[in-house]
Amino acid sequence: MTTPFNERVRLFRLSRFDTVRQLIVGVLLTVLFSAVAHAHGVADGDKGYIQEITGTHLLPFTYLGAKHMVTGYDHLLFLAGVVFFLYKLKDIALYVSLFAVGHSLTMLYGVYAGVNVNPYIIDAIIGLSVVYKALDNLGAYQRWFGVRPSTRAATLIFGLFHGFGLAAKIQEFEIARDGLLPNLLAFNVGVEVGQLLALGMILIVMGYWRRTASFLKHAYTANVALMCAGFLLIGYQLTGLVVS
Repeated sequence: MTTPFNERVRLFRLSRFDTVRQLIVGVLLTVLFSAVAHAHGVADGDKGYIQEITGTHLLPFTYLGAKHMVTGYDHLLFLAGVVFFLYKLKDIALYVSLFAVGHSLTMLYGVYAGVNVNPYIIDAIIGLSVVYKALDNLGAYQRWFGVRPSTRAATLIFGLFHGFGLAAKIQEFEIARDGLLPNLLAFNVGVEVGQLLALGMILIVMGYWRRTASFLKHAYTANVALMCAGFLLIGYQLTGLVVS
């Protein structure tokens, strides 16, 4: 089942000592994340292969789509935040579907229509989506504004921005116009396959963790770390924007 929102807020009302301790742990986890995470751009080998081919190549583009999503830690961080407190499969399916619809629409439109977006700005917004979802999980908006924004609308809207991020990456491939639409559809299928594979791993880990007493005890820490990782992504991309 889905953990009641008010119950989550109550559980996050920790003593001052516990709050400071978990904030420190969250920051340390974020530093660890920054040490191992690398931008999931376009590999030179993949880019060279795509630039050399023309026509329809469904399997290679499906593989590239799956590879990009599985290694796309910014997308996966947002997805992890979305499913963090979702227990029912129908709820997980709904939110993942909203995210998939959003990023599929803008990815296909962005590439096919040749929409030029600044990848640094889009990736910074993707980092913002991670921060937004972590704060939502922490009950911040309810405490600050007395109301919780629609999580469904937020998932769809941020999905649209994630799609433009995917489009910016695909445009780095410099795909030939010959066979562009079927290749894009194949890439999108690969993205969804990769998303399902990654989601399956996330849910397996979350499933085991939820069976332990430490889940709600350390949920605060996990979401603080998620929020810090989002800020790290934002800072990284804005720095790239300034120096580029």
